[in-house]
Amino acid sequence: MLAQPTLLTALLLLPAAAIAATSEESYKKEILPLLENYCFSCHGEGTAKGKFSMDEYKDLSAHLGDRKHWLPVWQNLRSQIMPPSDKDQLTPAEKRKVQSWIEKEVFQLDPENPDPGRVTIRRLNRTEYQNAVYDLLGVEYDTKDVFPPDDTGYGFDNIGDVLSISPLLMEKYITAADEVVALALPEGAAAQVPRIDIEGKAFTVPFDTKTTGRWLPFAKKQEVKVEQEIPYDGEYQIKVEYAIKGATEATVHEADLVVKAGGAKVGEVSLGWDQRRVIDLTGNAPLKKGKQTFEISLAPGRQPAGGEEELFLTIHRVIVQGPLGGDKREYAKGYRMIFVDGPAPEKEADRDRYARKIMRSFVSRAFRKPLDDSTIDRLVDIVKEVDRQPGKEFEDGIKQAIATCLASPRFLFRVEIQPEPNNPAKIVPLDEYSIAARLSFFLWGSVPDDELLSLAFNNKLRANLHAQIDRMLLDPRSERLTHNFIGQWLQARDVESVPVSAKDILGLGSNREAARAFDVRLRSDMRTETEMLFDFILRKDRPAEELISARYSFLNERLAGFYGIKGVEGEDFQPVDLTEHPERGGLLTQGSVLMVTSNPTRTSPVKRGLFVLDNILGTPAPPAPPDVPPLEDATTGGNKNPTMREMMEIHRKNPDCRGCHQRMDPIGLALENFNALGQFRLTEHGTKIDGAGQLLTGEKFSNVAELKDVLATKRREDFYRCLSEKLFTYATGRGVEYYDATTIDQLVERLEKNNGKLRELIYGIVESAPFQKRRGDD
Repeated sequence: MLAQPTLLTALLLLPAAAIAATSEESYKKEILPLLENYCFSCHGEGTAKGKFSMDEYKDLSAHLGDRKHWLPVWQNLRSQIMPPSDKDQLTPAEKRKVQSWIEKEVFQLDPENPDPGRVTIRRLNRTEYQNAVYDLLGVEYDTKDVFPPDDTGYGFDNIGDVLSISPLLMEKYITAADEVVALALPEGAAAQVPRIDIEGKAFTVPFDTKTTGRWLPFAKKQEVKVEQEIPYDGEYQIKVEYAIKGATEATVHEADLVVKAGGAKVGEVSLGWDQRRVIDLTGNAPLKKGKQTFEISLAPGRQPAGGEEELFLTIHRVIVQGPLGGDKREYAKGYRMIFVDGPAPEKEADRDRYARKIMRSFVSRAFRKPLDDSTIDRLVDIVKEVDRQPGKEFEDGIKQAIATCLASPRFLFRVEIQPEPNNPAKIVPLDEYSIAARLSFFLWGSVPDDELLSLAFNNKLRANLHAQIDRMLLDPRSERLTHNFIGQWLQARDVESVPVSAKDILGLGSNREAARAFDVRLRSDMRTETEMLFDFILRKDRPAEELISARYSFLNERLAGFYGIKGVEGEDFQPVDLTEHPERGGLLTQGSVLMVTSNPTRTSPVKRGLFVLDNILGTPAPPAPPDVPPLEDATTGGNKNPTMREMMEIHRKNPDCRGCHQRMDPIGLALENFNALGQFRLTEHGTKIDGAGQLLTGEKFSNVAELKDVLATKRREDFYRCLSEKLFTYATGRGVEYYDATTIDQLVERLEKNNGKLRELIYGIVESAPFQKRRGDD
């Protein structure tokens, strides 16, 4: 029996002239009357507000096929931005009719067979590279010190179209491959002395849980300690990894650091301003078997000069390695991950088989696909050639072969094979290995594990997607999804580096006072708060709109105190009920969002309004016209200290600015109760702050709490759509196009049916045609 033709197939079978005639007839009979009634007063009959006319064309057929023209019509109608709230509105049925007509006649979408689009072959970004070498080899390789920052597209740094590679970057990858292998398999890795890592936060002051090795002021004399079980008597090497924090500009502030282990001095050094991300102090000490005390003490030295900021010491970790005599040995972590059966056997034939087993196991994960025999043969030949060289061993050959793999395009690039790559009409399902790779890079930002590859090998991954997603979200590696997605969608990772002048914002007399009031640890705390809210809602299957409306948050004592919330104690983050603080709760009132949407010395209603339009409602405003005067140029007669609302009202008098500011300003001004550091305030220059406003779609609110309620209820569908588009972009590595409308609508419908659960959105994206299929390039 022949399959029933789809709508798109049926249209393709019709003559072009017949299609055009059908489209023109439906336009004239059903759509044009609605446009004349609701749109032409502003965008037709000689009027072109926003330089957009809907009835100026020479050829009706060409006009109806102009997707660039109809796309903003469709978008603005869908988000209820047009017609404006003070104009006559289409009925729900009329709105659906116009939207459906555009999707069917102009976009020519087939809901039964969505266009999956195409993704440009792309290299791993530096975060994915770092995660991959850690998961494959157990190596902590800091790519930020090695590779340049990745370009971004559509707000994310994993977009195929921008992840190009230059000859210079390729040279860096070749060098990095050797460095990674040397870290994974150092000289003597098969018989390395035992190693113990002690985290900096483990060092504490007895009976003082607030003071740890993670934050020690230069200005205060103190000592932090930790007890650690030592397995053997002997001489040990002690390596302290630390950094200097605090002042952003050079200062004369100094302190003396002394490190002891088991009562013996390991080393001492004078500390000063130093911008290196990791510094180390290394020395030896004799230790006895059993519990031994490790001590880090800091004594004040030269104080900062007038106006200079203070410095702080933060201990990353202390590495204890020994005994150094050589009688106690253990396999290094990288060695255990690679040489799964231990050292190489003696017989040459057995060594060849072992090399083949190692290469097949390692490279199938590194390349995300099983290797063909010819590739395995070439890698084994590398192992054998190196092994035969004077002074070299089997392990050296394996190191060379692995380094070769890490510099290979098959590791550095995410490639998806298809039969007709240059035929845009050819749509094919991805093979299950490609699905495994897409899934692992989506949820883990790294290569697939053995379970995913095993399911792909047996063609059972598609049948077990839900179970695998659940398993992967339980894995600690899924924290990377929160860290990377939230860090870019909400710009949370920028909060630790965005320039702000706490001195000007808080009205303090010196940078030193400002640094004490706005402790630099607060930046990291703010990012943690935002990530923990998203992570909680994802893992507890809470409604996604709680990202906006939650009456709770996750705070520690330091951040709660900065916000003015009492009753929170300790360094650890904990859930906090914000029922008595209706101004707080949700992403929009968190310090991370409020800081990255401010200027260095003041708030910015424009940036905050744009942020909500772009990242919450999915209706970004167009770019500002050139030569827009700075807001500070706005004058209010004799008022030397105008409020932000007064300056914005003057700024909006410019006709070129008014249209966009009507969309942005009400949202941004509703957040004006929060200063540029995220602290709540009631007045500005002695005048009570007015947070009332009205969205362009007509909803009114009197303060930020009511704005959040509007966004989470009446505009919930817009938020669902925006969230779906953002996570879809992150998951697929490409931007959302007009032909993705069907997929996005399905994701929004899925959220509506499942109480907004974020996990359902992840299920929906992974099951969607764009994630499961691809077509050839145009």
